[in-house]
Amino acid sequence: MRKLLTLIATLAVVSFLGCSSSSAEPSSKTGLEGTKVNTYLIGEYMSVKDAEEKLKSAGFEIVANYKSIKKGTTIVFTDAALKAEAAKPMRANVAVMRLFVDEQEKMISITNPVYFGKAFMQEEYNHAVFNGELEKITTAFSGLKASKDEWDFDGLADYHFMISMPYYKDVDVVGEGTNEELLAKAKKYKKGKGLIFELKLSDSTTLLGYALSKRTSKFVKKIGRANASILPYCITISDGKATALSAKYYIAISYPLLDMNGFMGIMTIPGAVIKDYGKVFK
Repeated sequence: MRKLLTLIATLAVVSFLGCSSSSAEPSSKTGLEGTKVNTYLIGEYMSVKDAEEKLKSAGFEIVANYKSIKKGTTIVFTDAALKAEAAKPMRANVAVMRLFVDEQEKMISITNPVYFGKAFMQEEYNHAVFNGELEKITTAFSGLKASKDEWDFDGLADYHFMISMPYYKDVDVVGEGTNEELLAKAKKYKKGKGLIFELKLSDSTTLLGYALSKRTSKFVKKIGRANASILPYCITISDGKATALSAKYYIAISYPLLDMNGFMGIMTIPGAVIKDYGKVFK
């Protein structure tokens, strides 16, 4: 056993203790029970090139970079540990983490692997794995601070915005057919211009990063560019279905400070997301 790196959650410093092994058995206790965990790690501005080099030096693989908003780029990255977790049934979305380079506000924002790991892995969450990912990030990028966005660690596994709103597993089915047919459609639609990345996780599962239409993607500008790493949106192709996280869930988990008034301002977006991807796989 060894003491792992400290994560800042809210204004307090929360110490993570865990085994350094990447055992497949989820840890029963993390030391985070009863605390809040920040959604993002905020750092000093650097160029996309420099950010990618730091990620590579930490052992990450650059999957893609994407202009998620005007004067802003999202770098999508992964590694072997993330892909191994994502290969498990219904866990494909945890395969990638994101680093947003904001040229306008002169800052970077990195998705917290502990936050999204707990949310996307739920009862299968292995703290040793995701805290290990956090350690790699905070070692490569010194001086990271907690975002204002945060949520109760205990509530991440069964997170939903409010009663009657979807959970993680309530995905939208946007296409059906063989995996080969669905991949072909994703590559063919508009000559593949919307396909940002393709990441094979197993013989039966592939994760795609796919651009939303320009009109749909404007919701990021409306509710906060600081969290623009939400784009590109991901589609999972597995066992003859193309699925995407419900927009009502994914937006809420990525913008935990968004209130009901904020949601009302983008009430057409969830339907627009399904419509966008329905066109790809029709």
